[in-house]
Amino acid sequence: MKHFQNFKWHNWSSTSNCSPERMYYPRSIEDVIEIVKAATENQQKIRVVGAGHSFTNLVMTEDWLVSLDYLSGVKEVDHKNHTVTVYGGTRLYDLSKALEKLGYAQENLGDINVQSIAGAISTGTHGTGIQFGSISTQVKEITFVTAGGNLLRLNEENNVEEFKASLISLGMFGIIIEAKIRVVPSPVYRYISNHVYYPTLLNNLETYIQDNQHFEFFMFPYADQVQTKTMNPTNTSPKSIKRHQWNNLIVENYMYQAVSHLCLLYPSLTRSVSRLSAKLVSKSTIDAKSYQLFATPRKVRFLEMEYGIPIEYFHDAIQEIRETIVKNQYKVHFPIECRTVKQDDIWLSPSYKRDSAFIAFHVYKGMEYQTYFRDMEAIMKKYNGRPHWGKLHQQKAKDLCEMYPKWDQFIQLRQQLDPERMFVNRYLDELFYTEEKVKV
Repeated sequence: MKHFQNFKWHNWSSTSNCSPERMYYPRSIEDVIEIVKAATENQQKIRVVGAGHSFTNLVMTEDWLVSLDYLSGVKEVDHKNHTVTVYGGTRLYDLSKALEKLGYAQENLGDINVQSIAGAISTGTHGTGIQFGSISTQVKEITFVTAGGNLLRLNEENNVEEFKASLISLGMFGIIIEAKIRVVPSPVYRYISNHVYYPTLLNNLETYIQDNQHFEFFMFPYADQVQTKTMNPTNTSPKSIKRHQWNNLIVENYMYQAVSHLCLLYPSLTRSVSRLSAKLVSKSTIDAKSYQLFATPRKVRFLEMEYGIPIEYFHDAIQEIRETIVKNQYKVHFPIECRTVKQDDIWLSPSYKRDSAFIAFHVYKGMEYQTYFRDMEAIMKKYNGRPHWGKLHQQKAKDLCEMYPKWDQFIQLRQQLDPERMFVNRYLDELFYTEEKVKV
């Protein structure tokens, strides 16, 4: 099969880069099987890449890198059961457009939609709304090509334990070639962006969470104002979102890029820029299709760390975050994104068995971030936080095995499927195997 050599790859944020020996772009399931069997014969490891939107070294390899960009699209629609089967390389924005033509939508999406469906499932990508789990919870059936070059199809009906283990597996169970996902009739949502004062948010936090189908807020360092975003079903007809998209592109991207670059050159400006950004948050109301509102373009490059904590700690955690930022005067101007996710029973899900508040910290690319992320991570750990698998964090196997009740069972199942660790790179080896205190 044709492949590329001397290929250089880096992720979206340029926090990870590598030069794989070979780069493959399979166009069929048969191609994927052929690649896996060839890797076995040549004693090569494989990692799979989607959009490269993980900030960690999940994809990095010096062996073989496989992109599923050409294994994309909707394979099958089941109108009776409201499910669609899609190929693993399908980008979320392409899937949204295809579903819209069929009268459907995903019940929830994150604020970025460039990821592949396989990547979104594998890392536990999520949106917001206490009634909704991560994208992984929308999966009804998943199909892998395993290390033996065989097809493995998992679902709740026939192999529930393996299925729950496989949904967030970081690419270590095999190559996801298909996923059957649950969809809903395409809804129209009313999106409201507003800004409120922080004490108002804090006093009404539980009401915001419970009274809105989708709710998130952005805390700006050093600012009194907080941006809130809500989305709820409406019976009105969808309107044009061109102005909304233009505002996102110009104000939230190009203008923010300019001021962020100023902060890079003059870090002392970060406090003023953050406060000004909070004051300039626009109030807007938009009625549109749900998939048009969930995601926004991200042209400004940044680094991100995100943790999920039990939702009962949400109030105390954000208060401590604000106090710590003021105390330590970090040179940071990006807002802190706060969302909620319903509990699930996926083995390596940060929301495993607990409704969760997800708190995401961002720093403009090129600016010092280590101290800020370290201190925020300490707060997250204090509140029993679990890191998002696609975001930066400093946890190792000895820490992670204590966070996940199904950790040792996951390791054992992964070992059965891939005893030679074909799908495990150096980064994953450090996360799952190399610490002395791992419970295996």
